Formats: sequence, C-alpha cells, structure tokens
Amino acid sequence: MDITGASAVVTGGASGIGAACARQLAARGAKVVVADLNEELGGKVAEEIGGAFVKVDVTSTDDLKAAVDKAEELGPVRVLVNSAGIGWAQRTVGKDGSYDSAADLDAFKKVIAINLVGSFDAIRLAATAMSRTEPLDDTGERGAIVNLASVAAFDGQIGQASYSASKGGVVGMTLPIARDLSAIGVRVNTVAPGLIDTPIYGEGEASEAFKANLEKGVLFPKKLGDPEQLASMVVEVVTNSYMNAETIRVDGGIRMQPK
Repeated sequence: MDITGASAVVTGGASGIGAACARQLAARGAKVVVADLNEELGGKVAEEIGGAFVKVDVTSTDDLKAAVDKAEELGPVRVLVNSAGIGWAQRTVGKDGSYDSAADLDAFKKVIAINLVGSFDAIRLAATAMSRTEPLDDTGERGAIVNLASVAAFDGQIGQASYSASKGGVVGMTLPIARDLSAIGVRVNTVAPGLIDTPIYGEGEASEAFKANLEKGVLFPKKLGDPEQLASMVVEVVTNSYMNAETIRVDGGIRMQPK
C-alpha cells in the first residue's frame, strides 16, 4: 500500500515506539498526526516530521475524534497506529490477608481503559474515516490499522494481570475486527513487542538494573530492542497489502519467565 500523501494517526506518538513509527511513516510520505498527552514532546516530533500534533487522552472519544478530524485535513486517512499505553504491576493478593491489600481494582480498570478500550475506540473512529476515502486500487484497499500489543499477552509475568489482560484483549480482537473491516478494504494487524528500550521502564540506576536483568531472557541479540526496530515492522505491516489479521512477535526470541 502506497502511503505517499495519505494521512496517519499515531496514538502515543510523542515518544518511544510511537515516535519511531511517526518518523518512519513520515519518511514514507505520510502526513502524520501525533496524538499524545505530552504536548512538549509531541509537538517536537510533529514539527520534526512535518506533521501535526493533537493532544489526546485515548480514554476520551472527543480527543480521538479531534485527531482523526485533523488527519482528514491533511489527506485521506489511510493509517492508524495504536501505540498509546501504560504499564502496571501488582500482585493479586496482598501479604496481610486483608481485602484492602488486594490488587487495586481501579488501577486494573485504568490499564484496560487505556490499552484496550482506547485502542478499540481509536479503531472504530479511524476506520470510519477510512471508509469515506476512495479505494487505492482495484482490490478496494482503503487503509491499514496496526495495534501495539506485547509479549505479555502470551507470557505475562507475576503482577502483570492488568497489563497482560489488556494486551491479550488487543491480540484477541485483531482477527474479528480484521474480518469486520474487510468489508471496507481496511486491514488490521497487531505487533507484539518484546523488551523494547522505551520510557515505560523509567529512568535512573534502578531502571537500568531492572532492564539489565530483563535482557538475560532474550535469545539473541541479548539486549533490549530499539523502537526503530519495532517501527520498521509496523511500517512493513502497513505497506504490505497481503498482511492481514495477524499478530507478529518482535522480541529477539524471548519467552518471559514468571518473574
């Protein structure tokens, strides 16, 4: 699929994998809307790539509509990358046996709301805009959607119930949505990153020690992945018109241990 002159929406596009995706899509000729809460970083990325920034909380339908509307101003909406997400870790049951020490249910709901519900909301809105575009060729192709899941969808570690559930939901909805959107010529795929060096791990000495420990489980190369390596797969999935309804792990061969 040729995305030259098309518009793309990248949620979570201000940093990490999302920013790398925004840069690589722009390099292929797309006009990218960087949809993120971080105005400073998001604005810088948008300016760098000649796109536009829209402040977006993915739990807000109005915010997501604003991002899609901005994309329509830039060109026909052909691409959505769902990269916005948060992590959370907490054991299901506390040590003291009290109900109050059990996992924070509001935190669980928040992770689901951002990572899963927010992704679906972005899909339904962007796909609606895509349905209004002219097909690119005689196959009827109109666009492509790529979700970012995680290997935690398959190898969730202790304490990752909410994160794994949210990413497992993203994986689980890929096929049915792809089947649904085939009627309008829109493909849907998911990329499941392994351990990628992004801001989600935090900063400082403790963060570096944590990442060094994680690297031990990677088969090869024994390092955290680069956001650019994930972005290259996202761009391939967007532009390869025969890729549909698939979830692809990009993880250096890691299989996460319980902890």
